[in-house]
Amino acid sequence: MLVVQLMASPFFGGPERQMLGLARSLPKDYRSVFLTFAERGRCRPLLEQVHRHGFEGGPLEHNFPHVARAAREVARELRRLRADVVCCSGYKPDLIGWLAARQAGVPCVSVSHGWTSATLKVRCYETLDRLVLRWMDAVVCVSEGQAVKVRRTGAPEERIVVIRNAVGLEAFAAPDPACRRLLEGFFPRPPRRIVGAAGRLSPEKGFDRLIDAAAMVIRAEPDTGFVIFGDGPLRSALAAQIAERGLQDRFVLAGFCTDLERFLPQLDLAVLSSLTEGLPVVLLEAMAAGVPAVSTAVGGTPEVIDDGLNGYLVPPGDPAALARRILDMLRDDAARRAMGERGRRRIREQFTFQTQSVQYQRLFEKLACSRRGVHEESGSPRAAAARRQLVAQEIG
Repeated sequence: MLVVQLMASPFFGGPERQMLGLARSLPKDYRSVFLTFAERGRCRPLLEQVHRHGFEGGPLEHNFPHVARAAREVARELRRLRADVVCCSGYKPDLIGWLAARQAGVPCVSVSHGWTSATLKVRCYETLDRLVLRWMDAVVCVSEGQAVKVRRTGAPEERIVVIRNAVGLEAFAAPDPACRRLLEGFFPRPPRRIVGAAGRLSPEKGFDRLIDAAAMVIRAEPDTGFVIFGDGPLRSALAAQIAERGLQDRFVLAGFCTDLERFLPQLDLAVLSSLTEGLPVVLLEAMAAGVPAVSTAVGGTPEVIDDGLNGYLVPPGDPAALARRILDMLRDDAARRAMGERGRRRIREQFTFQTQSVQYQRLFEKLACSRRGVHEESGSPRAAAARRQLVAQEIG
């Protein structure tokens, strides 16, 4: 079984970690190859990780707006590799991957990680993506919350399957206490408690609301520090907002971090302030590290956090509610530690790559069997379509 992962990766983020984690968890009789649009050279971090873990991968020559040329290039690669299935992550891979898969006669799967609506350009592309989902052989939704959104696109119900995001537990097996001192070193004066977040500095992450919430928390608990790991177009605006609130000594923009797993276990609390999500990987990673979280109730976060049991959920876009729950956590060390341990158990039981891998294997095998059946029988196009529909119903 050869699976081609088609990506558009300007940095090594959540979707990239998910698909590489899947590749590492599939059995040895599976082969995974990564193709990525060059993104002006920004695809290098993904390809470095792909090669470091022993997988084949490389950049594509063609890109938007040359859709037809890019699709022909991907189709040639699918034929050369003799791919059994192509997995597409994002609106660009979805559109070009679907066209290429049809040319090459390969089943096409969209992995719907979520939509950001970050800019007008992105919103236009995501509108096109919603149309393309209707014609995919299967659409994998990373949470039930994302599946609700995908159903609204008109994608056939029988082709929608929920396979939740996962996390590798080995990264958090032996936390290094020295990293706490490194974390404290981000601040002019080491805070007593450190609240952390991570993500691209873009509108959908709601970091401006987190800064507002942090101002309320620090007024009540001045010895609290906040850190955000990540970079993006809003960095300057967020830095200005931090300065306006007088939080320079207590709120740090730490930049993009390639080894976030070292720092997550050293946080006292994780926060997710997003306005929209599929199923945020950083939330799963924080909980796997035993760190409880306060999160906005968006996308798949309510499928991970049981409010009041292993974390707290708050409405999106409400800094006051976010601040109240952060303070509740920080003022009760015993409850916070207990929530962290319950969260760790939830991840171990339900959100591992081993569990995810089995579900993907089932999907890939059914799609590949459908393809072989179509090639081996010389029935009419109508019969072939009926056969594909039957397999899709089994997947659903």
